[in-house]
Amino acid sequence: MCMHVRAILDEKGRNVLTIRPDATLQDAARMLQENRIGALVVLGLNEQIKGILSERDIVSAVARHGAEALSKTVTSVMTSNVHRCSEDATVDQVMAMMSEKRCRHIPVETNGKLAGMISIGDAVKSRIREIEFEAREIKAYIAG
Repeated sequence: MCMHVRAILDEKGRNVLTIRPDATLQDAARMLQENRIGALVVLGLNEQIKGILSERDIVSAVARHGAEALSKTVTSVMTSNVHRCSEDATVDQVMAMMSEKRCRHIPVETNGKLAGMISIGDAVKSRIREIEFEAREIKAYIAG
C-alpha cells in the first residue's frame, strides 16, 4: 500500500492559502498566525506559482533587517525556486524531496496550476496510517 498525494488531498482538501507578491511580510505573518499554518504560496498572474513564503523566510528577513523587514514585500524574501510535486507522487517520494531539499511544504501542481499543498505533517500522518494498516494486516494473518 503506497499512498499517493492525490489521496491526501482528497481527504484533507485542496484549499491553499495564497498571497500576492506585492503584499508585505507583516501581512504574510498575520495570515500565517491567524490560520495557524507555516507557509503561503505566492501566486502571480494566471494563478501560477511564483514562490513560497515560509515562517523561516520571515524569521531570516527579520534577523537580517530588523523590524523594518516587516514592511518589505513578499517577493523580496520568498523562495522562488519552489519544489513541487504532482498528485501522482507517492508519499515516500514527497518525504524524500522534503528531506533532501530541507523544506516542510510542497505545493502540488496540475497542468501548471496550484492544486493543493502537502506539509511534512500530512506526509508523516499518512505514513503512520500505512504502517498501522500493515501492522493490523500482519496481526490478522498471524492470528488467522
